[in-house]
Amino acid sequence: MPTALITGASSGLGAEFARQLARKGADLVLVARDRDALDRLADEVRARSGVAVEVLPADLTLPAELASVVERVADPEHPVDLLVNNAGFGLPLDFARNDIEDEVRHLALHVEVPMRLTHAAVHAMLERKGGRIINVASVAGFIPRSTYGACKGWLISFSRWANGQYASKGVTVTAVCPGFTHTNFHERMGVAPGKEGVPAWMWLDAKAVVSEGLRDASRGKGVSVPSLRYRTLVGLTRLVPAGLSSKVGERGR
Repeated sequence: MPTALITGASSGLGAEFARQLARKGADLVLVARDRDALDRLADEVRARSGVAVEVLPADLTLPAELASVVERVADPEHPVDLLVNNAGFGLPLDFARNDIEDEVRHLALHVEVPMRLTHAAVHAMLERKGGRIINVASVAGFIPRSTYGACKGWLISFSRWANGQYASKGVTVTAVCPGFTHTNFHERMGVAPGKEGVPAWMWLDAKAVVSEGLRDASRGKGVSVPSLRYRTLVGLTRLVPAGLSSKVGERGR
């Protein structure tokens, strides 16, 4: 069976990636800080899909714990065939008022962590002449949206380049770029459901986002933007003035 390692797997899109990949027959390595939440998800997935599930608790902002996950990704005795870099968190858009140490952790988790894990995965996958990497980015990467948009913009650009560089050698890299999606992401920022300042039509379903992202990754796409409405919005951002794009980026929290 192929093995998929998923970061940020305890909830939201990470948990949905785990469920859908398990239904496709993949064994799983689940990574997140919350051991109890990982154990609950592992029990659920084993019961429903009968796959093997390894739980690997880690705070990826701590160097020693990140190193343990890098080591697992690179392990030649237990190869990882699909890496899903999904771990992340949000901050208020007011950079000037945010605590700078929070911003530094935010940068590390969204840029340094996927870079290190991708580096380990690509090295191992090239030796095996096959593998797949999914980097969960955001449509925020296409518009000015404080440091979150900047981090996701880096991840999109990096994934597009890496896919072009390594796809011919059997290793594909896909940036999956959802828009606003119904998960607990905003609640963890302290924003109550329904108070995000985003109209209902802009919300996506997590199952559909993951399904479309996996489909595009299987086709070897460098960038995947789930849903026609967001592909249209991303296309429009290339045509509108920078000032208007900035206004769009201020929507929601």
